[in-house]
Amino acid sequence: MTDCQLYLISPLDVSGPFPDRLARALDAAPVAAFQFRVKGLDEHEAARLAEPLQAICSARDVAFIVNDSISLAKRLGADGVHLGQGDGVVADARERLGREAQIGVTCHASRDLAMEAGEAGADYVAFGAFFPSTTKQTEHVAELETLRWWQRIMELPCVAIGGITPENCAPLVEAGADFIAVSHSVWGGDEAAAVKAFGKAIGLA
Repeated sequence: MTDCQLYLISPLDVSGPFPDRLARALDAAPVAAFQFRVKGLDEHEAARLAEPLQAICSARDVAFIVNDSISLAKRLGADGVHLGQGDGVVADARERLGREAQIGVTCHASRDLAMEAGEAGADYVAFGAFFPSTTKQTEHVAELETLRWWQRIMELPCVAIGGITPENCAPLVEAGADFIAVSHSVWGGDEAAAVKAFGKAIGLA
């Protein structure tokens, strides 16, 4: 067994059959969290799309995390919010979402940003990209040594993200990633088979 867990990130299009796909993915192997990540929608439409997905996660005890929007996370009563470097500050998210909310922060490849997030009260930090990503343009390349360094000095969980597949994730797990965050490698094909493969690769199944 491993301490590493799987963190699923939604594709940008979560309409149509996506709720059924999410249920299949979550039933395939243990998943710790699901991040709702859509762009360019008003909050009413985003909330409408999020609600059935949130119910699917809740029924399976999977944390439902909203990307970027503190206000949408509050509106939905989500389990937490994930903040990019330009999406708000941890203190504001904590004040609006409460002590129980899980607040994550994108730190790219920066040890300094991660330390600042930890000091600000984040619940986890995310490093990446570790591999070329098809989900978003890779501006920052993180190294395995960053994960090793973080595990040596900090107790705060860290997430590895960016181009991760069942075939390339083992070094990230060995270096100390508490979670591996994946999107295209699951939704780009058979989601149940991909989640099963990840579960096997990181020792969950």
